Formats: sequence, C-alpha cells, structure tokens
Amino acid sequence: MNRPTTCLALIAAATLGLSPRASGQQQATIEALDVFLDCQGVFCDFDHFRREITFVNWVRDRRDAHVHVLATSQATGGGGREFTLAFIGLREFAGRSDTLQYVSRNTDTQTEIRDGQVQTLKLGLMRYAARTQARERLRISYQAAEATQAVVPVEDPWDYWVFRTSVGGSIDGESLQQSLSVNGSLAASRVTEPLKITLRTSGRYSRSEYQLDAATTYINTQKNLSADGLLAVSLGQHWSAGILTSARSSTRLNQDFALEGGPALEYNLFPYSQSTRRQLTFLYAAGPAMYNYEQETIFDKTFETLPRHRLEVSLEVRQPWGSLNSSLEATQYLHDLARHQVNLFGGMQLRLVRGLQLNLFGSVGRIKDQIYLSKAGATDEEILLQRRQLGTDYRYDANISFSYTFGSRFNNVVNPRMGGGGGFFFFF
Repeated sequence: MNRPTTCLALIAAATLGLSPRASGQQQATIEALDVFLDCQGVFCDFDHFRREITFVNWVRDRRDAHVHVLATSQATGGGGREFTLAFIGLREFAGRSDTLQYVSRNTDTQTEIRDGQVQTLKLGLMRYAARTQARERLRISYQAAEATQAVVPVEDPWDYWVFRTSVGGSIDGESLQQSLSVNGSLAASRVTEPLKITLRTSGRYSRSEYQLDAATTYINTQKNLSADGLLAVSLGQHWSAGILTSARSSTRLNQDFALEGGPALEYNLFPYSQSTRRQLTFLYAAGPAMYNYEQETIFDKTFETLPRHRLEVSLEVRQPWGSLNSSLEATQYLHDLARHQVNLFGGMQLRLVRGLQLNLFGSVGRIKDQIYLSKAGATDEEILLQRRQLGTDYRYDANISFSYTFGSRFNNVVNPRMGGGGGFFFFF
C-alpha cells in the first residue's frame, strides 16, 4: 500500500459496479463527502491527511458526517503496526460499511507510515465519494505490476526475531539539592501466528542529595530492575496457553530479588481477529513466587518461596460512541488465603451529545498481601520521598473531565504558522 498511485479503478469496478457517467445512474446530490476521523490508540497526523485528501470535508462531530472513519491499531510480530480502518456510513449512507487494513514494517519511516495511512483512507473513501458531485473531479490511475517481476519466497535471516534497546539519563541540581538518574531497557520478541515469545528487561538507578542544613545532608538512592517473559501458544480463535515469568528488584518494595512465574491459560469471548475493536478475556495463571528481602519483614522473613495464583478479566471496546477499558484482577497466596489483593480499573470516553465528551478514569484496590513490608519501618525522610511502600488496606484514584467543542462544523484548514491553530492529534 505504499505505491505512489492508487488502485482506485479496482474499487470503482468491483465495489461500485458503475462508472461516473453510467447510463441510468442515480444523480449525485451531495456536493462533497463529510468525513469524521476517529483515531483511537493510533497515531494520526491529521494535518497531513487534510493536505493530501482534499476531495472531502473534514468535520469535528460524527453527527455532521456522511462517513465515520474509526481507526484502531495493534503491534505486529515484526515490530511494525497493523492499522485497521472501519468506514461506517451515516445519514444517506447508513447501513454501508467497509474495513481496510494497512500494515507498516519496523523499518518504515514516519513519512512512509503516513503515506500508507493516506493511501488506505483514499481507497476506503472512494465508494462513498463516487456518490457525490466531487466524483466529476476525481481521476483514477493504476500501476500495473511488471510482467517480468517474479514472486520469490521471503527469507528472514532473523527468523522473525525483533530487538529493541534504549539507554538514557538525567541530571539536575540547585544550590541545596541535586539528583542523578540513569535508565535502560532491552526487549526481544518473536511473533508468529501459532507462537508468541516476548522478553523485556529494564532498570533505573537514581541518587538524590538534599542539604537540610549546614551540617546535615540527606542522600536518597533507589534502584529498580525488572524482567518479564512470555511464551504463548495459539489454540484457535478463542483460546491460548503459555508461560508467564517476571523478575524484579525494588527498593520501594523491600525486595532485593523477586521471581514469579508459571503456566497460564486465556480465553477470549470474541475472536482474536477482532482484538482492535473489542476483547473480553479471562486469564488464569498459577505458580511459585520466590522473594529475597533487603530487610527483615514484619513476618520475620528474609527469604521465602510461596505458591500464588492470579485471575484477570479484561474488557476493551472501541466503537463510534467512544471507548471502554476495564479490568478486574485478583491475586492470592495459596499458603494463606487471607493474603490476597483485588484491583478494579475502569476507563471510558463517551460522546454524549454534539461536541460534548465525558472522560472517566479510576481504579480501586483491596490490599491484604503486603508480606514484603520492612519490620524496621520507614523513616520520616523515606515516607516523604516515597522511598518505601507503607502498609495499607486499600488504594484508589479517580479522574473525571468533560470536553465541549462548538463553532464551525468544518475542520479542513491547516495553518501551522507560529505554532498555533495547527492540526489535532486524536488519542483515546
């Protein structure tokens, strides 16, 4: 889909089944197609789209649109992304819908990805634009494949393995305080249809100095290391099985080293092929958990290995009315069933009426499994700097916001001068 010209002739002939001046054709009464672009969880350069696709009117609200373009994406095994564009007909086009996909490669530049998205948008809009007066000014081109071009099997010297690494740091200071931090990460993955392998490791070290008075300086150091591994096997359109592992070292959690892992089983109520639009998954995992503590715990332990299991139910929905994400996770130590934790998370973006959107985010947790708490407790400095996790029975957070936009229904013009009034990025 990165060709310089489009295959619009195929859509006009196969999908529409008509030509612009076909005999007996219904006369177009719509001057130009009104399109609402709805990008959820996918990068959209709206300025670029408006510059490249000028045969439609871009509108700010779906109620003004003839076509609602719902865009979603998910990562591919090769390090690229699969973009799914659902074209939903509204008003005169109610009842019509199409879905097109574009897959980027891990070596594609942002320019190539944008051009691929534009190409796919143009292809999907042709069916609807052909019913408007703008069709008289559209020109269709087709680039045929070279006759001598031979199809050869694809050889991958990396055997589908993809690696990513990063390293960074920061430093800042004032007269009475200074801080330094370094971080790094390494990830490797091999994703095919029957098998998925992901390995990730990351670490961060920070050191801060605070001069409390002429004779006293407080030094705060924290280190956090983590590693995660997943091996998942596909068992059809709804089931998957695998092994989950994680390792970490955390000053805040009083863990010099922690290792958890075991087998897992997941069921998706919807086919995995619909994962960019909707998912309802049930995951169960069980296995041993080994902990080596920095300081003796409130249970007089410096090392222990315990059986543990986890159940997680997750719902993700992305629809024209908005999006919904929620999950319920419960973990429990099998040696003492009273040692458990339950967390509920929910997030919603809901279009209420024209121009008005409601955003809700929140989580609540019941915590009864803090076996890692230090017997020595935390100093005043550690509490203020959140260096040590404190004992608690619960945690919660919530956020609510409304956004309302009014004025002109059109959103066609791009003007990047002096950094103001530019395009919009749609993130949900």
